[in-house]
Parts: sequence; C-alpha cells; structure tokens
Amino acid sequence: KLFFTDYGNAAKVERCDMDGTNRTWIVDSKIEQPTALALDLINKYVYWLDIYLESVEVVDYQGRRRQTITKGRQIRHLSGLAVFENYLYTINSDNLSILRIHRYNGTDVQALARLDNAKEIRVYQKRTQAAVRSHACEPDPSGMPGGCSHICLLSSSHKARTCRCRTGFILGSDGRSCK
Repeated sequence: KLFFTDYGNAAKVERCDMDGTNRTWIVDSKIEQPTALALDLINKYVYWLDIYLESVEVVDYQGRRRQTITKGRQIRHLSGLAVFENYLYTINSDNLSILRIHRYNGTDVQALARLDNAKEIRVYQKRTQAAVRSHACEPDPSGMPGGCSHICLLSSSHKARTCRCRTGFILGSDGRSCK
C-alpha cells in the first residue's frame, strides 16, 4: 500500500495500491493540514502531524482506533515524522532540533540534538524493514521486472502487478511492453 496526505479542498489521509488503484480515505474529518506521515509497519498504524490543528494523531490502516498522541503550540513548528519502537521522531523547524515523542505517552518529549538544516527525518535500522517475500515485480528470466519493459507496480497484493511506461511511451496491447 501507498499512504499519503492531502490538504487541498478537503484535508485527508489516504491509501491506495502501489499502482494507484483502490484509493481509500482513511481520515477525512477533524483534519486540516496534515504535513507529515509515518507508518508502523508491524502494528499497521498511520501517524500524522497536523500543523493547523497542532496535533500528532494515529489510526490503524482502516482509519479506525483514532487517538491523539500530543497536542499544542509546539506542533506548529514540526516537520517530518518517523516512528521507531516506542517513539516518534520529528524536526522542530524553529530551533532545528530533533525531537523524540513517546508514542504512548505524548507528554514525554525530548530534544535529542540540533542540526544546521533539516526538513525531513528517517530511521534506518534493520528492524524497520519489512521482510521481503517473493512478489509479482521480481525480474523475469530476461531481467525485466515482473515481465514489464519499463515499470512494474504491485497491485492489490504481492502476487498482482500493473505495468506502466516512462513518460513519452504508451503501454502496448500485451499490457507489458512500452512503445
């Protein structure tokens, strides 16, 4: 799945399959300006930062079990969001510090370090990587991902795929080659 935020005409958190199909709103009420998103891949939770409502909130992948992690003026200056173990990590754009927020006790907020310039944050650790199983976009015997001549996108499951073409090309009638 692909998860993303939008705060155009109607603010929301959405998800879709990697090929863009099955687009679903998972949060569309009591949300104004979601600017950062983080996923707990193990427990299947979506965290987001709303700088207008000055809150960090969470829902499950279906948009249920919504909770506010923390709320207040300090949220207005945050950018980027990452989750690892029991904590959320973000950047305070006012003083360029990395903040750590306990995701089960939002009052436990600690500044960890200062940076010269940052707008985004990521946690790279082996435990944050989901185990990879065989999938429909694996290279075929000729080396083409999922048998697609240009781009292979996973669809509704790891066993289904959609082929797409780079800009300037169109997909052939076989659904795999680009012309």
